[in-house]
Amino acid sequence: MAEHLAPVGVMDSGVGGLSVLREIQNLLPDESLLYVADCGHVPYGEKSPDYIRQRCRLIADFFHAQGAKAMVLACNTATVAAVADLRERYPGWPLVGMEPAVKPAAAATRSGVVGVLATTGTLQSAKFAALLDRFANDVQVVTQPCPGLVECIEKGDLNSPVLRQLLQGYVQPLLAAGCDTLILGCTHYPFLRPLLADLVPADVAIIDTGAAVARQLQRLLRERELLAAGPAREPQFWTSARAEDLTTILPMLWKKSAGVQRFTL
Repeated sequence: MAEHLAPVGVMDSGVGGLSVLREIQNLLPDESLLYVADCGHVPYGEKSPDYIRQRCRLIADFFHAQGAKAMVLACNTATVAAVADLRERYPGWPLVGMEPAVKPAAAATRSGVVGVLATTGTLQSAKFAALLDRFANDVQVVTQPCPGLVECIEKGDLNSPVLRQLLQGYVQPLLAAGCDTLILGCTHYPFLRPLLADLVPADVAIIDTGAAVARQLQRLLRERELLAAGPAREPQFWTSARAEDLTTILPMLWKKSAGVQRFTL
């Protein structure tokens, strides 16, 4: 296979990275995409960095064996724990990670107060602290860990009373602190945008980084003359949990049905 026709591998701890996969497919419709949902080990946000690195290595090795020309870590927590390790393991292989949208949020806020919804792992990381040091000196950043949200989304729960109450409890302190800009610091959370729109005033900006990640992938592929000219093959999906569970949830989050294979490495 010509190298530019090779697929791009995208991974997440679960189904959240589908929000990034969608942005990649919208921007780069000629690219063939592989997606691994590590649902058997979700959520990453409460696990140790060493554990997450081990999982990311396995998935990176799998993508490499599949001939992928690039890899996207569509998970903030995985990026924090593993992207440096993977770049050392695979020098020269285009790798794109995630980071919370602190810079655009700091530029967008009018009140000077920015709220961050994210996993515990992301909020406690040195990488996040460095982002704040670099881009948020002139604004107040209020952080909110959100245990339980990922698990709800993994089950396909995007609007139950239980989820609504959970999300309300996380958002309300941020609004009370004067936040007019909310960062979605986990790739699962964009699937809650419709619910968030019911819970926050219309003038509160909600920012995630899926589109920025797609643009960064485009830039790296263009630099290396690896952009595909189509036609793309249908995306392929793997999960480390039960294949039927991902098969069931794909029509809701991906808006299409697709076959799912078991990832067993």
